[in-house]
Parts: sequence; structure tokens; C-alpha cells
Amino acid sequence: MSLFKARDWWSTVLGEKEEFDQGCLCLADVDNSGNGQDKIIVGSFMGYLRIFNPRPVKTGDGAQAEDLLLEVHLRDPVLQVQVGKFVSGTEMLHLAVLHSRKLCVYSVSGTLGNVEHGNQYQIKLMYEHNLQRTACNMTYGTFGGVKGRDLICIQSMDGMLMVFEQESYAFGRFLPGSLLPGPLAYSSRTDSFITVSSCRQVESYKYQVLAFATDADKRQETEQQKLGSGKRLVVDWTLNIGEQALDICIVSFNQSASSIFVLGERNFFCLKDNGQIRFMKKLDCSPSSFLPYCSVSEGTINTLIGNHNKMLHVYQDVTLKWATQLPHVPVAVRVGCLHDLKGVIVTLSDDGHLQCSYLGTDPSLFQAPKVESRELNYDELDKELKELQKLIKDVNKLQGVWPMTEKEDDLKVSALVSSNFDSVSQAPDAEVGADLVPSVTVKVTLQNRVALQKAKLSVYVQPPLELTCDQFTFDFMAPEMTKTVAFSVYLKGSYTPPELEGNAVVSYSRPTDRNPDGIPRVIQCKFRLPLKLICLPGQPSKTASHKLTIDTNKSPVSLLSLFPGFANQSEDDQVNVMGFRFFGGSRVTLLASKTSQRYRIQSEQFEDLWLITNELIIRLKEYFEKQGIKDFSCSFSGSMPLQEYFELIDHHFELRINGEKLEELLSERAVQFRAIQRRLLTRFKDKTPAPLQHLDTLLDGTYKQVIALADAVEENQDNLFQAFIRLRSASHLVILLVGLWQKLSADQVAILEAAFLPLQQDAQELGWEETVDAAISHLLKTCLSKSSKEQALTLGSRLDVPKDTSRLKKHITLLCDRLAKGGRLCLSADAAAPPTMVMPGGCAPIPESDLEERSVDQESAELFTNHKHLIAETPMPEVPPLQGVAE
Repeated sequence: MSLFKARDWWSTVLGEKEEFDQGCLCLADVDNSGNGQDKIIVGSFMGYLRIFNPRPVKTGDGAQAEDLLLEVHLRDPVLQVQVGKFVSGTEMLHLAVLHSRKLCVYSVSGTLGNVEHGNQYQIKLMYEHNLQRTACNMTYGTFGGVKGRDLICIQSMDGMLMVFEQESYAFGRFLPGSLLPGPLAYSSRTDSFITVSSCRQVESYKYQVLAFATDADKRQETEQQKLGSGKRLVVDWTLNIGEQALDICIVSFNQSASSIFVLGERNFFCLKDNGQIRFMKKLDCSPSSFLPYCSVSEGTINTLIGNHNKMLHVYQDVTLKWATQLPHVPVAVRVGCLHDLKGVIVTLSDDGHLQCSYLGTDPSLFQAPKVESRELNYDELDKELKELQKLIKDVNKLQGVWPMTEKEDDLKVSALVSSNFDSVSQAPDAEVGADLVPSVTVKVTLQNRVALQKAKLSVYVQPPLELTCDQFTFDFMAPEMTKTVAFSVYLKGSYTPPELEGNAVVSYSRPTDRNPDGIPRVIQCKFRLPLKLICLPGQPSKTASHKLTIDTNKSPVSLLSLFPGFANQSEDDQVNVMGFRFFGGSRVTLLASKTSQRYRIQSEQFEDLWLITNELIIRLKEYFEKQGIKDFSCSFSGSMPLQEYFELIDHHFELRINGEKLEELLSERAVQFRAIQRRLLTRFKDKTPAPLQHLDTLLDGTYKQVIALADAVEENQDNLFQAFIRLRSASHLVILLVGLWQKLSADQVAILEAAFLPLQQDAQELGWEETVDAAISHLLKTCLSKSSKEQALTLGSRLDVPKDTSRLKKHITLLCDRLAKGGRLCLSADAAAPPTMVMPGGCAPIPESDLEERSVDQESAELFTNHKHLIAETPMPEVPPLQGVAE
């Protein structure tokens, strides 16, 4: 039992799915019983009014039926409840209920019961006021120094104060410059209303100034007002607090002094009557409610502050005296006398948890038993220590990879992609141009051995591929249960995805004896989508702008056996030529040599080569594995196509820069638009009409510019997204070619993928260029470094948008240069040390100036040339002529 946990004296939950706010709670002797016992009055946004008189038999009891004195459905939402002397001719307490368009005052009375059901309570409507404006909040007090009665002031949503003298409406006044209403309170000592405006400053208005100011209901000035009887509403004092206020409360020490407390978003302030700051306190957590009250120490004030961490802090001025844990976030807190128990803290949450609690704890009679003393067996301890050290050593050898056998035993996830398309395509836009977009069904099966909780399946595919459903939730899975879900995948867009691989991730919790809530775990399963989902058989093309040649160590395989789904019936003899046409319209041609062990892939778009090249290598490996051949390998002996890759990088970066410029222009036009609006609003509010001076024409022109710029920003974002997808495809192709070129291992290819493909999504704040540049620079200064001097260089901690892409392109060129000279990629610190780094031919150091970078360009110019002329240098022997293509 924690000393710093609020002790539950009485609690209940109000209704189902009801909402509450800070004005929905009030404590008072509303039935005028005269015994000094408070009742709890609660109103909800659903229109329910409830009155409680808690009488628990023992501490911590829940609500009993007799604790609820009254429950009434008022139909309209209840914004605020207050208790005061609101009826003329009597000083009895009455209940005021504020609705959005109505103020009602009720009398609460009880009748002694003659049977075992107890007393009966009822409310009677004394009077009501229909409001012409939507209400926000209200306050009450002895406005103007009246005796024996309370007046009510209601603040509307448009900043108007409406004063009611009990059954009659007195006057209404607009607060100057009001935009949004803030909290409202009344100070009886200074006869002033205190509020916080949307300008983030505390404002005080004298009641006498409000009463004699110009009537807000009269739009035109009368002759008497022109002669001076009407006065302009002026503020008494203001104080800028620099943040929005959540609540205002006024506490009086005595008749000679009072304090104004303002609860802000990050601080709470204590002000004097004249607006000077008495003290302020910066809060560590975001507050939700507060309640100041007089302290037992003279000259100090205690304050209860609830926050969103479910904590209730007790401050004496600015000193934290106590902190207690609550079971909910309090949006309203009150202190009262309930059932002869003084100082009960009543809290209310936004979802209806009502609790009466007190601070401290109850004495515990539990005594921990004595631990039996036993002698230590040092031999067994040494043996256990050696076993643990051996386990730690084995784990370090695995480089932090933990065995997954236990997770796999808990849950097995498998994915099955249908071999046939859906009979009815699930794509919303079933056509792209003249082509019908197909969809394929994927089934994911979950098999669990033990009971699992909160299992959630998330499926991800690369855009522009889309899913009919990507989230599946299973609240509970009993042991030995099998669940299967199905969804469809289709192409949405006129461009190709960077990958055909999907990923199904299952997060779940496994309950244990020590942790009933379960230990969170994650397991994933990958699946591969068919190539025919994104492309169709097409007419081969003999000429193309971009060509690649892949060498193998085995005889060429018939393309019809590798790609049976893309065979053209009219070209059965053309077993060495095959055409592919993507749904976006681009074409790729695949050619296989009859005599040499080579394959050529060619296309008009560089990035379109990736999917067909990758699919060719995968299917070749699968084909030879089925034949029992294990020594099959592929290689790439041509020059690296860096120039085409750099063109895609420049295009992507140019779109990023254009996006920043368009957003800056849009921000400027938006500021201009709001400035014109403010000037027009000032002209319209002016009592003496003045010419608009073409402000309306300027407003219309600025509006059209804002709309045009917003459309341009959206269009640029779409183009940037497509450019990023194409850049990812080109990056995959470059990584594949580098791996084949230098015969890199799977671990080294994974390091390249981490460097060139760090982001799944591109953003203005963190883009692809600066991220990849930082990753490649790290590789050049660690595992690919030549000397310890390069390793000593430190990288910048901030990733800013570069001015251009020249530095990135030079680093990529240098990376390929060092790989060509024998450098190898490794993340181990030992392998990255300079003494063990053997690089034949020598490697140039990382350029630290433009002069060094120029020398690197000249040094590597012969190695990396434009790949458009690659086929002219390495001709393909005996390629059969293509039908329908002129030679």
C-alpha cells in the first residue's frame, strides 16, 4: 500500500459513454438541510443531472442505491452547474444549470419517507432564461455589492457577457477584441470580472463599467449616447501570461486581501487584486484541473493541481508538499464535507469516474517473516558464475542475435499467395488506360500453441500496391487455435513498385505467471507477389536507351520455361526474346544469348530494369536448384550506370527544393490573406462606415493565389512521391549490380541496402539525400577508410537539407571506387581497423576539400562511364532477329 496513493473512500462510474468537463461538478448543501453536509451535483454532456450523498459503510465501498438522491434527464447538454441564492424573496440555496441555449434554476427538496426506501428527492423549475447566443460558461456573485442574493453572468461563445438579476435579464456587453471565450470568475472584493482572452492575457473588467457601457443589443447609437450618457467598455487592467488558461479561481484571505489564481498550460499564477504577480510556478506535467483553498499557515494558500499523469499535487504557494496517485485523470476537483468527514477530495474524470478520496494511508498490520539464514555454498556460486559467463560469451559471438525458437513455438505465421487472380478485381479503379487491373488474394494463417492476448496482424506492401485490409485484431486466442485471414492486393497508380515483397507482422502478448498482462512479442512472415500483378506480356523492342548484361556460369535457359505466364502464342519460336509491358505503359525487353552465357535487359526507363533483372536472377536460381545444380552464380562485368542513377537523384532533389519554395510562397500568401481579413473585419465593425479601398478585390485575388499554390503543392507532393519510388527502384538495381560486380556476400549487400535504402517514406524534414550521404560518409570513414586520420574525422550530428547533390554523387562514386580496389564492407570494429584493411592498388583518402574531390573525379572517370554505350563495347553474339522490329 503506497503512502502516495489516494485512499478511495467512495467511488462510482456515471452512466455509459457519457462525457464531462470542469464545470460539470459542484459540492454544496443544495437541499438546504442545514446540517452542513455537502451533496455532490454532477451534470453530463448527455443531459443527465445527478445528486449524490455518499454514505459508505466502510472505506472503499462503491456506490449504493441509496447514495443516489436524484437522477434526471434534462435532454439538453449540461455545460455547468452552480449553487447559490438565485431566487428573489428568499436566501435559500438553489441550483443553476447552464445549457448551450438556456439557463435553468431549480429548487431541490426532499420528502421524509415512511417506508424502508428512505427519503424522496425532487427538483422544481423556478424559472428559466432562453439565451439568444450559444453559452460557454458562467459565474455568479454579489455583483454591484447587493446583499442577500446572487446574480449570474454568462459568457457566450462570441465573447458577450450577459448579466441576469435572478428572474430578469439585466444587460449584455461585448468584450473588446474577443475572439474565443476563456475561463471566467468574479471577485467580490473588487467587484470585477476576471477572464483570459485569446491574446493570452488576463483581463479585469469592473462591474460598474460593464453596467454603464454601451448596450451590446443596440447596434446604432442613440442621441443620448452621442451626448455622452453611453460609455465605451474599457479594461481595468491586463497581464500577459503568454499561454492559454484552463481555469481561474479567486481566494480571499479576508476582507482586505484576495488572490487571483490562473491555471495555464505549463504554469500556474497567483495575482494580486491589481494584476501584479504575487508568484508563479512552472509545472512539470500538463495540468488538467486545480483548486486553491486557504492554508492553515497564515499568509499562504494551498493548491490542488491534477495533471494528465493521473497525479494530484498539493502546493503551499510554490512549494510541493504532497503528491498522490489517482486512478484517472481529473478534469474537475472539489473539496467538501461529506458524512461528517471534512476535507474529502472529490475528483471527476472526463469519462465519468467520480471518486471521493483522502490523503495518506491506513496502518498495515502485516509484518514480513524473518528470512531463514543459511550458509552460502561458494563452490556452487562459482559454478553458476562460470555458466553465466559462458552464456554471455556465446551471446556476444552471435552479435546480439537471440534464438527465436521459443517465439516460433508460441505462434507460427504463414502466408499463401493465390496462383490465380481474383475472378472479380478488388481494385476500386479497375482500369489503367485500356488495361484491366487485376488483384490477387493472400491468405495469412496464424497457429498458436499457447494462449495469446491482444494479437494484431499488420500487413505492409510497397506503394503503389494497395491492400483491401491491412489491419486484423484478435483479442484472445485459445491454445491450439488456427486463424486465417484473407485480403487482396492490387496496383493503384501508373508506376511500378520498388519491390514485390510483402510483410505480415504479428504483435501479441503471452501471459505468464508473473505477468498476467503478458510479455509483448513480435513475429513476421514475408510473402512474394507474382510479377504478372503489375505487368503484362508485351511486344519486344530491339532498341532501348538503357541496357544491362548479366553473365552466368551456366548455359542459357529458355525464357519460356522461366516466364511461362508471359509466353506469347504467336511467337513460340522466339524462345530467347520476351517482352514485358507494365501497367504504366513502359516496356522492358529480355534477351538470352544462344551461345554465350549472357542475358540482356533493356528499357527506355532506367528504373524499370530493376524488377525484371531481379526476377530473372531469382527464377534462374530456382530453376537450377530444381535441377540439382548448386554452383550457379551470376556476375556483372560492365561499367556501373552511375550517370543514369545520378539523373534520378537530381530529379528527386529538384522536386524537394520546389516543394520548399512552394510551401514558403503558400505561407506568405496565407499570412497576407489573414491580414486582409483582419482589415476587412475592422472596417465592417467600425460604426462609421469607411470605403473598402479595393480590399475585397485584393482578398479575392489572394484567395485564388492560395488555392492555386495549394494545388501546386499537392501536385508536387505526388510527383515527389513517385520520384522517390523510382529512386528506390534504381537504388535496388545499383545495389544488385554492385553485389554482382564485386561478388559481395549477403551481409555486405545488407550493409549497402541499409545505406542506400534508409527510409520507407520521404519527408521535407528528413530526406533521402542527406540520410544516404551520412551513411555513405560513415562507411568511407570506417570500414573503407585508408588511414587512421580518416577514422578520426567526426560526422556532423545534424542532417540538414544540402544545397545540391554534388557531394552525395562524389561520395557514391568514391564508394564504388574503393570497392573496385578491394575494399570490403563490414560493421565490426576490428575489421574496420586500418592495419587489417588490405586494399590493392591503394585507395584515395576521403576528400576534405573541393580540390581533393576534383582529383577523385579525374581518378575514377575511366572506371565509371555512361552506361548507355555498354552494349556497343560488349556485343551480344547470335541474338535472333525480332519479329515486327526493323533491323
